[in-house]
Amino acid sequence: MGFARKKLKNIKEISFFKLFGSGTGEGFTPYPNTSVYAILSVWNDLNIAEKSIFEREIYEKYRTKSVENWNVFLTPISSKGYWDKINPFNPIKKEINPEEKMLAALTRATIKPKIMLKFWSRVPAISKVIGNDKNVLFKMGLGEIPWFHQVTFSIWPNAEAMSNFARKDGPHAKAIKSVREGNWFSEELYARFKVEKAIGKWCGKSVI
Repeated sequence: MGFARKKLKNIKEISFFKLFGSGTGEGFTPYPNTSVYAILSVWNDLNIAEKSIFEREIYEKYRTKSVENWNVFLTPISSKGYWDKINPFNPIKKEINPEEKMLAALTRATIKPKIMLKFWSRVPAISKVIGNDKNVLFKMGLGEIPWFHQVTFSIWPNAEAMSNFARKDGPHAKAIKSVREGNWFSEELYARFKVEKAIGKWCGKSVI
């Protein structure tokens, strides 16, 4: 994945990008999965993004080396916080319409070293809760830097389902409270997106 940085930097239509590895299972573990990787790239135009992803050499190289690939195209609805001292997303509006369908949530955080063990002790319980939520269509844990720079990505059928998970009492709510009270993160960002389209397959099937 590291060799992709130079290629992606040379694509002038990309304003921001990140490369991720993943944990085992659905990614919410500290144990690396060497077969699942992800690229996040920010574009100013959906059509240019789709055309480039299917024509540019670097993306084609990953497709030829993979047994399966999946591309999700998103429009940012809301975003707060920072990623490498900037907010890379340009939301089209600041609030989610309750009637909005097919939404994605992305969270990322830089975990303070002294908090790392405490953070990872909470993750299995949260993963189990989201795994048992029949409304979540997709979820994956990713890592920019293993153990310290963590990203979660999930897709939900509507705003209500997304909000219910985030707000209901349980491991997720308790972890958020601990984060706030203990100041666990040195940097964090929370973004919500409208899912425009998805191309390809995940685990042999179309996710949405």
